[in-house]
Amino acid sequence: MSSNTTIQIQKETAQLLKANKDHSRESYDEVIRKLLKSYEKSKAHNQYDDFLHKIQQMKMRELWDNEEDESWEKY
Repeated sequence: MSSNTTIQIQKETAQLLKANKDHSRESYDEVIRKLLKSYEKSKAHNQYDDFLHKIQQMKMRELWDNEEDESWEKY
């Protein structure tokens, strides 16, 4: 029994997969796995960026939301 499956994709998707091959003998499975690894890496990187952004927001509030700055705005 084979461990391969058949999936239906649009012809345009098949062309995109073919265009993303590193070499002519690379299988579509290898291309898909390569793309998924890249996607997962990008997703993890974006989560890290979001985390840093939230920390920066908190620090900026701490620096800018204070009585000294607010009293300056009154003049």
